[in-house]
Amino acid sequence: METNSNLVAIESDPDEKYAKELEVAVKAVHVACLLCQKVQEKLIFNGDGDVQAKNDNSPVTIADWSVQATVSWILSQAFGSENVSIIAEEDTESLSKPTAANLLSSVVTTVNDSLSTAATFGLQPPPTPLKPAQVLEFISRCNSTGGPTGRFWVLDPVDGTLGFVRGDQYAIALALIENGQVVLGVLGCPNYPVNKEWLNYQNGYRRMLSRLSKTGLESWDGKGCVLYAKKGSKKAWMQPLVSGDKSFVWPNSARPINVSTIDNPVLATFCEPVEKANSSHSFTQGLAHSVGLRNQPLRVYSMVKYAAIARGDAEIFMKFARAGYKEKIWDHAAGVVIIEEAGGVVTDAGGRRLDFSKGMYLQGLDRGIIACAGASLHEKIMRAVDASWNSSSL
Repeated sequence: METNSNLVAIESDPDEKYAKELEVAVKAVHVACLLCQKVQEKLIFNGDGDVQAKNDNSPVTIADWSVQATVSWILSQAFGSENVSIIAEEDTESLSKPTAANLLSSVVTTVNDSLSTAATFGLQPPPTPLKPAQVLEFISRCNSTGGPTGRFWVLDPVDGTLGFVRGDQYAIALALIENGQVVLGVLGCPNYPVNKEWLNYQNGYRRMLSRLSKTGLESWDGKGCVLYAKKGSKKAWMQPLVSGDKSFVWPNSARPINVSTIDNPVLATFCEPVEKANSSHSFTQGLAHSVGLRNQPLRVYSMVKYAAIARGDAEIFMKFARAGYKEKIWDHAAGVVIIEEAGGVVTDAGGRRLDFSKGMYLQGLDRGIIACAGASLHEKIMRAVDASWNSSSL
């Protein structure tokens, strides 16, 4: 089958640094998005989905393991397994238990179904379906510990799993880090269409899907997007999510994105995590009032918050976790580089850039994380943090 594998947004020069890595990453995330859409629809409409609890009581689903295996396989095929090092969120401990045979079988089926669509995106599918041992191996290969030297990928297979199981926003996040610097990032947002108004269905995506199902999901042709950027390019791009329908010529209408030009807090929209355990809503509410933010906060699961700022749908993201909480690099790497290349600013609350060179966690964060559409807005938020911090309980 003849395929069009040239991404609209990637330069045609084959010698351009990270061009192949970016192209493969975008394709891998696109495949993963379609996988997640199918799993979520079964989970929401049919109740057909196994949700497990990890040691920290956070949820993990068939989609988490399946995406990790799928992306790991695609990267290994593209660059050679000996050249691919990956940090990712999931392991195979619970999936390898004798009592998890049915769960593992579902993951294997999902992975093989997903990889069977690879040719649609110019990727070579496996010559034969992967066996359970192979799927476990590709998940287990994602065991890098990162650090300040060398090259490794960072994957969050389903960022915002709680949003995923509730029928709301979630993301697939993939980034490449080289010598401690994020050099490219890809964010797949299967429930975040080009039309930004849909994002306002906060915690109501299930209801919106139900409404659409009455007329057919195919009638909604703007469902989902993939955002990507390469460090230093001063460009970020958005690709509408295409289906597996072979009538589509892929890629489909990638276009540049930029952060909002709004720098007046009165007009700005700010995002924060849905769960109070991940960020202090009371502190951000106080900050919002002190700088004049009048719009209600947009509480969104996952790195879709980063996507909203990069696309110009929101201007501020603030996260102030409780003392002792460790931020994982897979929750931020892809989103940070996309916002920065779209013209935005991301730092900790002390104005320092996030450090991805210390392993699996962001070490030395000053209080919290602030992402803004521009430097002026960013400075106003940081001043408000300085003025309010001593009275906080964080």
